[in-house]
Amino acid sequence: MGTAERRGAPEESVAVRSQAERRRGAPDRDIPAPARAEEAAEGERRQEYRPLWVEEPARRHPLPDPVRTAAVRAVLVIAVTLVQAMVAFLCTLAGSWLAFPMVISGVASTVVATWAVVDVWVTRQVWNQRYGVVSEPSSTARALRRERRARRRQERASLREQERIRRRGGAGQLSHS
Repeated sequence: MGTAERRGAPEESVAVRSQAERRRGAPDRDIPAPARAEEAAEGERRQEYRPLWVEEPARRHPLPDPVRTAAVRAVLVIAVTLVQAMVAFLCTLAGSWLAFPMVISGVASTVVATWAVVDVWVTRQVWNQRYGVVSEPSSTARALRRERRARRRQERASLREQERIRRRGGAGQLSHS
């Protein structure tokens, strides 16, 4: 199955493609099949041009850059907070003097992690409000806009007509005699 065929059918899964290759008698990659020299060369050529992966179209749009940045920052802060919580727990079990400072910093980190998650949410809302709103006006609003446009067109047409009459030099003249 060539690259063009595969790109034409992105919904076809890897398992379905591999089963189809097995049915056609495609040899396993790690077991050399006894074949004629030209068949082996053709098989090597086929494997040579086979891509490592097949890009399928994304089902959803990627996150906008500011939202992605905030999300990455939140994930890092949450990861550090979880590590601090684990260290505080282990220090407490061991009876170490470091347990109390770790618990205090863990509480502070939890506040910062909560802020980071809220930051992602707020950044997403702000981005959607500024750039992502798709406005679909109601049929009433559309009809009103259509009427306004028609009125403006009529006004422009009448202004052009009056301007043309003025340019001809006749104030209401109907003939050129």
